[in-house]
Amino acid sequence: MNHHPFELPPHHDDLTAAMETFKALADETRLKLIAHLYQGEHRVNDLVEALVSPQSTVSRHLAVLRHAKLVVVRRDGTSAYYRLADAHVGHLVTQAFAHAQHKRLGLPDHEDETQEEMSASRDTDAGWTS
Repeated sequence: MNHHPFELPPHHDDLTAAMETFKALADETRLKLIAHLYQGEHRVNDLVEALVSPQSTVSRHLAVLRHAKLVVVRRDGTSAYYRLADAHVGHLVTQAFAHAQHKRLGLPDHEDETQEEMSASRDTDAGWTS
């Protein structure tokens, strides 16, 4: 897995941006939209049909996601097409879904593996080698 180094503790600006991201995602409709967009670009009308929601509701939630820079829009004539802004968004949400599924199904944690990976990453970033 390719990891980008990041500061721990996080820089204040990064902490604020992360909080804004989680706030934007903290809604069932917006999570459903992200899940659909994880599969690729979609027209607004297709998202309306998939979510069985009024277009005004879907558009309002897409605006929240767009304002948070989690999705981008492309216009073609009278149609608007949305997609995820970048791969980080998809990874973040799929990890949240995987975590929820693990808890719901009572599957074992990945804690040991995650802690080892995080420790190795921190050691490497700090110049430590094993």
